[in-house]
Amino acid sequence: MVIVIHQSSDTRNAFQYNEKKVKEGVASYFHSANTLSVNPFMYGQGHRWKILHDIEKQNPRVKKKCLHISVNPSGSDLLKLDDKTLRQEVDRMMKHMRYGNQPYFVYKHQDLERVHFHVVSTRIDKMTGKKIRDGYEKDKMQKFVKELEQKYQLKQEIPAQLRNLKFTASSGYLKRNLETLFSELNRMDIITSKEMYDQALGFFQVEIRKAGRGHMVFVTDENGAVIRHPMKLSDFEERPRFYLSRQELLSQEQNKKDLPNTLSKQNHEGIAIGTLKSLIIKELILNIGAQLTGDSFKKGKRNRLKKGDKKRRGKGYRR
Repeated sequence: MVIVIHQSSDTRNAFQYNEKKVKEGVASYFHSANTLSVNPFMYGQGHRWKILHDIEKQNPRVKKKCLHISVNPSGSDLLKLDDKTLRQEVDRMMKHMRYGNQPYFVYKHQDLERVHFHVVSTRIDKMTGKKIRDGYEKDKMQKFVKELEQKYQLKQEIPAQLRNLKFTASSGYLKRNLETLFSELNRMDIITSKEMYDQALGFFQVEIRKAGRGHMVFVTDENGAVIRHPMKLSDFEERPRFYLSRQELLSQEQNKKDLPNTLSKQNHEGIAIGTLKSLIIKELILNIGAQLTGDSFKKGKRNRLKKGDKKRRGKGYRR
């Protein structure tokens, strides 16, 4: 079982994406909760959107209001989890993530080779109008997935991308997957220097090189030749901790203050490269699993803005 929390800032986009899939006949309405109407799917799209939009209007200052989660059971998982059980577990997941009282809609997608589910809700509390605290969401979700797998004896199926442990010329969802990799490496206390961080990136055929006043991210082949168009490191929302500014680093350390460590804090500066690689691989298999497989929500999305949608790239711009 793989559950992904998408970094979607606009609730309307996530909502319309799923509604569009229903209209195209590749998705269906699966479940809903905490709405005034008993079955909001009996009404039009506008009715459902109004439920979420009316809540979000209470707090216009919050930029990232969207809660968008995809639940991706494997084929063997679906043999053990029927629709009724999946609905119950989605409700339990939302409660576990502190969104149990929020209105949300669940869509069943069948547009890929596998069946998967998308949950759309809002991070704005319907009662208080304040943003629901979302600290350490990945850790909370990781705990829920492990409990789910133990409860139903589900097996974690490691995808081909993770078995290979390398980015390639054909790797999909590159920017998001690189951010996932940076996020996981940032949490590993075994990596104690910039040199070790660069070695860890090298295991995945990823390099960060100085370019003018900033840095560029490159994907290379086994000989170090660049095989993908490089990207500016400043365009990534999640960046390697050894490449952050002093202010960003202090802020990140404050946010991680109470986060439980997954590895020992002892000094690992003299660790052998082979040992470092095996430890990192083990940690990644436990932590990110099939997240490197990508998802349909970002399929077709390009790193450049579409013609006619270009925006002025000022301070704070994120692609």
